[in-house]
Amino acid sequence: MRILFLGDIVGKVGRDCVADVLPMLTENHQPDFILVNAENSAAGLGVTPKIADDLFALGVDGITLGNHAFHKKEIEDYLEKEPRIIRPANMPPGLPGRGWMTIEKSGHAISVANICGRTFMAEYENPFTWADSFVEATPTTPVRIIDFHAEATSEKMAFAFHVESRVSAVLGTHTHVQTADERILAEHTAFISDVGMCGPSDSVIGMDRDIVLKRFLTLRPVRFEVAGGPGVISGVVLDVQPDTGAAISIERIQMRNIR
Repeated sequence: MRILFLGDIVGKVGRDCVADVLPMLTENHQPDFILVNAENSAAGLGVTPKIADDLFALGVDGITLGNHAFHKKEIEDYLEKEPRIIRPANMPPGLPGRGWMTIEKSGHAISVANICGRTFMAEYENPFTWADSFVEATPTTPVRIIDFHAEATSEKMAFAFHVESRVSAVLGTHTHVQTADERILAEHTAFISDVGMCGPSDSVIGMDRDIVLKRFLTLRPVRFEVAGGPGVISGVVLDVQPDTGAAISIERIQMRNIR
């Protein structure tokens, strides 16, 4: 079984890049499932129902979010009714939506969880125990993928060791910078600290570089804006044994100067 996962989509540039490149990626890699993180897809913060629908229309099978999941208020009802999009599982109880999903397609099934880290992040509930809950809740699905939306590489690595052998892959998101540490752990779990972003390449993690520089140079509060210009696509392709969930391979994808 092959899974294509694209990292954080940032703003219109990121959405346009995905629309342009996804057909080619699909043709070249022939994935059975396509997953994307879209928590920054609406002007850099959050996602809207229309953006989610547009991504599904492109052939995306599942959408994960992150710490900006509820930045757009109109997404709340959508999270309740649309089973193919998930927000972090370890947010406070009672919020709309769900923290994991099972997707069935062409005789295959995968379960996907979205979990936030706590180091340098908000006061989320313990991601390690939530990972345990995810595994316990999906006993009949060998292929389990976790989008671990976190800041610190140490927390991401520790998290991967915690779920090793129990999930097929731990794919880090949130930092928007693709790391070069992809590997298969000893117990057949694929791992990468951060998949990277799909967004403006001439930017500071997707934001206009001049605005960000002003913030660093003056320490004055400024409103960040998504950069323009050419884009980058970042992601990974996973090969997994469908009957056991064991990861066979993980390959980084990065394409620059799109548009």
